[in-house]
Amino acid sequence: MLRGRLNIGAKIRQTLLAQDCVLCGEASGDTPLCAACHDDLPRVVDACPMCAGPSVAAKICGACLTVSPSFDATLAVWRYEFPLDRLLQALKYGGRLALARAFGQALAAQVATRRIDAIVPMPLAPARIADRGFNQAVEIARVVAERSGIAIASRVVQRVRNTLPQTDLPHDARAANVRGAFACTGTVVGMALAVIDDVMTTGATLEELARTLKRAGAERVENWVVARTWPR
Repeated sequence: MLRGRLNIGAKIRQTLLAQDCVLCGEASGDTPLCAACHDDLPRVVDACPMCAGPSVAAKICGACLTVSPSFDATLAVWRYEFPLDRLLQALKYGGRLALARAFGQALAAQVATRRIDAIVPMPLAPARIADRGFNQAVEIARVVAERSGIAIASRVVQRVRNTLPQTDLPHDARAANVRGAFACTGTVVGMALAVIDDVMTTGATLEELARTLKRAGAERVENWVVARTWPR
């Protein structure tokens, strides 16, 4: 009898949460993507373990060998191309927060064996949060923390300088744009940290944040991102 009641309760929840896939319109249950569309998203493969860019046999790429980044590793789930780019834009600019859960679940599935002390969501400037109403990195990080059991340390670092949107700048101007943008406001000495963000393009913002965390005493900094830009 109890099992029957539990099954009925599960069916009621599934009915109440039922929705259509945001890509194809087919029924997707309690997630914004049906299984077929989720499986068709462009996965990152053969990536450099340092920057998650293209690499031969997943070895450290030439760029990272030439200039070693401040961060120690980067994990990216998908390539930033259609339709994943549209989904991330729907989250950031369209407020489709259900997508943050799907992205967080995908990240959590890949980081289960990594040894990290705390998760640091990429900070947004207060003006950007006021305009958007939320920080997409925080929304994704909450799901990763829930699934992985790793604590979120959202207050150990703050964005202390408003910067121009990186997407509005040429690639060679992005590092200067974010220089000095962050400051540590908590203790990170000896910690292994994972910075969560939605997209990694040139890596300039993640590099500046990793540099800030390392200067404050962090032992290891990894990037966990939903998507990575990929040359065609």
